[in-house]
Amino acid sequence: MPSATRPAVLFLGTSLTAGYGIDPQQAYPALIQQKIDAAGLDYRVINAGLSGETSAGALRRADWLFQQPISVLVLETGANDGLRGLPPDSLRANIQAILDRAQRLHPRPRIVLVGMRVPPNYGRAYSQQFESVYPQLAKANGAVLVPFLLEGVGGVRALNQADGVHPTAEGQRKMAETVWRVLEPVLRRGERRQGEAGERVS
Repeated sequence: MPSATRPAVLFLGTSLTAGYGIDPQQAYPALIQQKIDAAGLDYRVINAGLSGETSAGALRRADWLFQQPISVLVLETGANDGLRGLPPDSLRANIQAILDRAQRLHPRPRIVLVGMRVPPNYGRAYSQQFESVYPQLAKANGAVLVPFLLEGVGGVRALNQADGVHPTAEGQRKMAETVWRVLEPVLRRGERRQGEAGERVS
């Protein structure tokens, strides 16, 4: 199938998804594309990461991005909300609004929600409220959850650039493994459904 017509996996995210400070081909969505191809799965990755974006910005972009057919939405947002100390309730509302828009699409994409944690600067209560947004919304919306994108990367000096915030290429490889563990079964279930639908049509 020509690459432009392969079912799309849209990564809507921040600089962590965009691959800030490194070659975009070293960012985890590009590495996921390599894993998809190596697994013989028929999907194409679209990297819609945007550096500095909050969840409100992701919401503003959603309608434009959702004009194209999407098979799977991987939503990574909130890191910049946390760094700015924005209210967890606004994060929750923005993510829910994005998910609402995705669920109104036809066909409706499967959704992978990528969890985020915040540094302890704003206190334990803020951190707990912030981090609880992701599993609660995943459960409420039937989304699959990546518990923490930066598992094994956040706070590890060797895996982050000089700013201590953005992962190196090696850190991105670890992020790709973290996401792939959750995403691969979603993609394989989708391939089976597509195959079954093709058999019914034929």
